[in-house]
Amino acid sequence: MSTPGETDGERLSSAEAMSYGEYLHLDRVLGAQIPLSRANDELLFIIQHQTSELWMKLAIHEIRYAMRAIRRDEVEPAFKMLTRVARIFEQLNNAWDVLRTMTPSEYTEFRGALGRSSGFQSFQYRAIEFLAGNRNPAMLHGYQSHPEIIAMLEEILEAPSLYDEALLLLARRGFAIGADAHRQNWREKRNENHAVLEAWKTVYQSPQDHWILYELAEKLVDFEDYFRRWRFNHVTTVERIIGMKKGTGGTLGVSYLRKMLEVELFPELWRLRTEL
Repeated sequence: MSTPGETDGERLSSAEAMSYGEYLHLDRVLGAQIPLSRANDELLFIIQHQTSELWMKLAIHEIRYAMRAIRRDEVEPAFKMLTRVARIFEQLNNAWDVLRTMTPSEYTEFRGALGRSSGFQSFQYRAIEFLAGNRNPAMLHGYQSHPEIIAMLEEILEAPSLYDEALLLLARRGFAIGADAHRQNWREKRNENHAVLEAWKTVYQSPQDHWILYELAEKLVDFEDYFRRWRFNHVTTVERIIGMKKGTGGTLGVSYLRKMLEVELFPELWRLRTEL
């Protein structure tokens, strides 16, 4: 940020003097890993979750960009952002491979230091689910002591989701999508809609006539494909390390995560594959 009265030359000189570590604020980033035990594997646990949160921050940024582009009928720029989100979840998937090198015995050495902290409390993960369309306002209750987080998530719930934006685009392109064209309450999870299924079937039956919509649909499916893999790898990693024990935050652990595998973000896009 420039200071009052600073010239372009002075700003350029200041930028040229900036080091790699200063630009990335590495003193703050690398100083944020503070294990609470003497266990060797706690540093792995901390870094895996911190890097996941950084990737999720970028995913939220890109999803929001894609939603704005679709809303403006600038659909093609959204393709790259959605591709990027899918690749972000590929990175998140790879992170589980590193965490799985930790054994149950190694985890028990520091699990007690975690208290009631749990990945279930990740507000960025909740934001991604809300942005994509899996909406459940009851999940806000876990953030009662953090009004700023509730305000951020409430803002997401008050507006159309990524999938809602795709469906509204279908309507603007002349497709009859029934109730989804007139929704006012965005907070609740939408119900599957046969009219939406028929609209997407038309797109897939004649992709050459509806190429932009066809490509958008495939980008959404690609995103959910990687997202599902991330959920599955989460389940298997947790089961491998803690078995069927409850999670540190009091959740049901593996049984809860398995239930989440059944959630579909874009149901009609998966259903049409059976009907084509």
